[in-house]
Amino acid sequence: MPQDAPTRQIEVLLDGLGMGESPRWHDGRLWFSNWGTNEIAAVDLEGNGEVIGPGGGGSGWAANWLPDGLMLITGPELTRVEPDGSRVRHADLSDISPYGWSEITVDGRGNIYVNSINFDFADFEDIMASGTAPGKIALVSSEGDAREVAEDLAFPNGMVVTPDNTTLIVAESFARRLTAFDIAADGSLTNRRVWADVTGDGICIDAEGAVWCSDVGPDDEGVCLRVREGGEVLDRVELDRPCYACMLGGEDGRTLFMVVAKWFGPDRMDELLQAKTGQILTARVDVPHAGWP
Repeated sequence: MPQDAPTRQIEVLLDGLGMGESPRWHDGRLWFSNWGTNEIAAVDLEGNGEVIGPGGGGSGWAANWLPDGLMLITGPELTRVEPDGSRVRHADLSDISPYGWSEITVDGRGNIYVNSINFDFADFEDIMASGTAPGKIALVSSEGDAREVAEDLAFPNGMVVTPDNTTLIVAESFARRLTAFDIAADGSLTNRRVWADVTGDGICIDAEGAVWCSDVGPDDEGVCLRVREGGEVLDRVELDRPCYACMLGGEDGRTLFMVVAKWFGPDRMDELLQAKTGQILTARVDVPHAGWP
């Protein structure tokens, strides 16, 4: 852990959210999933927010973009938003998991990676206590072919792909680790390994190859860590409530966006969504964004 973590100013960019998730810097704004209202929203650096449209339904969905600019939304299935605003199934993933899809990243070649916790969220506590790892990652190639590329993941969460398209890193929240895979030429994932034994939910990667990862800290506080491969913590941002996701963006890629909210437990999700303790916070960092998303 860094001995002299920099003192930095943390600003509230947006307040009053039920529960925000999956932030993405896109087209000059931060886009995010507002699970409390089932809305895709965006906010600029002055705090001006806009509802873009409905989300994927329930909790555990995210949005991202194809190289041609069309939006993809996860949820019960992977959906594409057409230029006229209509929505169509982008790929049939039902034979890989019947439990829907949560996080998504599209790499520099147009390959789409989506993951699934692969269990009913009502069984959250039982699955966590059991130590089982039913999670999966699916690939939808740029040609439209869909297949499973990883399994036995302990609650897969945020995913990033390195700028050279050679490595995918996924946060396994139940195992409290970041796991890496080599990406083959056809998009397959091989050489599974522990990238860092640190906790993580939402993650993003910077130009030095370090990963920012968010999580719940002790006593319902939050933390956002900058970590090098192998587990060395290079930077640490302490927060007053759990941090569910982070993203680097802004005009120079050096604004760290952190999505936070109070946590009441999986059996009190309705209360969480109604309490509107969610915020989007910002802090300035030295190393800019890289890779995908």
